[in-house]
Amino acid sequence: MQATSAVSASVSRHATAIALAVTAGHFINDAYGAMLTPLMPALQAKYGVSIAAVTFLSSVYSLTSSVLQPLLGILGERIDRRYAAALGPLLTGLGLTLMGFVPWFGALVLLVAVAGFGSGFFHPAGAAYVAQHSPQNKRGLWASLFSAGGTGGMALGPVFAGVGLAHLPWFALIGALVAVLTFAVTPSGRQQGRRVSLREYAGIFRGPLVWLWAMAVLRSLASMGYNAMLPFMLIAKGFGRAEVGWTLAIYAVASALGGILGGRYSDRYGRTPVLRAAILSTIPFFAALILSSPANWWFYPLTFIVGAAVNASIPVGVVTAQEYAPDHVAVASSIMMGFSWGFAGLLVFLVGALADVTSPQTAALASLALLVPSAVIAYRLPEPQKAEFR
Repeated sequence: MQATSAVSASVSRHATAIALAVTAGHFINDAYGAMLTPLMPALQAKYGVSIAAVTFLSSVYSLTSSVLQPLLGILGERIDRRYAAALGPLLTGLGLTLMGFVPWFGALVLLVAVAGFGSGFFHPAGAAYVAQHSPQNKRGLWASLFSAGGTGGMALGPVFAGVGLAHLPWFALIGALVAVLTFAVTPSGRQQGRRVSLREYAGIFRGPLVWLWAMAVLRSLASMGYNAMLPFMLIAKGFGRAEVGWTLAIYAVASALGGILGGRYSDRYGRTPVLRAAILSTIPFFAALILSSPANWWFYPLTFIVGAAVNASIPVGVVTAQEYAPDHVAVASSIMMGFSWGFAGLLVFLVGALADVTSPQTAALASLALLVPSAVIAYRLPEPQKAEFR
């Protein structure tokens, strides 16, 4: 009996170490990704290109890190997942910390693309490790902690960027250290047994998983649309960069905490009830937030509530997708993490176009309206079975 308990404790410690390692990888990977936008003015000045050219880098990074993530997740299932989890933050770090050290702009585009591939490989592999080693009754909580690692990294990324292009390569050492740690801790993750055909992979994206993805795209587009319009709305109301920065920081911190609560509640009360409640309950608060400003005492507390509520469904959606496709948790994770965010990112320019012909506030309210069909879809979703992951 004592020997069995000792083995069980050892397995639990190893599972925790794996989760901590890939969560650290998620933190530094997303911190690297968040450096790109703040560094765009410096990159424009260094390479002497237009604003359109330098913003093209964001499109390249979004394509290789998010839109292509399901394909990278499939590739990650065909090779040892251990390499994808370790090489992810290493490639992302090298690509985005060396941006000021390539001789011409075309090489910079390739460097950013490579960094995006690193991020695209890491996310499905990291999420799969967390899913496969988490206790079945705490899958939502573990997934939310993994998600919070990435959110925390995105908040820190602009701080890294503040050191400037010349000193940025020092931060690549953090990614290298995390890569070594991850490779040392994680077990081999090669897909065992029969080879899976491309037709079977295509079959993963069907049924309730398609509806879950559509729900996530609408929710993501609503959140992205608000974030994109926020600076314009606050400037139009007489506020400046300080208020914008505080608002986005509070929103990001709330997103991380909301995800943890959402994941834990989904373990207790079910995945779909939390998805429905998180999206539907956000709508009136979100509308009040868009119509208010930092001049109102409730603006920052309301920002926290909205950030926590609208993002509480993110890790829950990932776990739901994994339980819909328990044989392919990496691919299911990539569909919810990368493909949904990437697809929403490709559509967010429509919010800007609407703002040009109306106003930023009107465009933000139109983005908010997307939460209504998102909530309707959430009510159509069946509760997944808590199957064993492979």
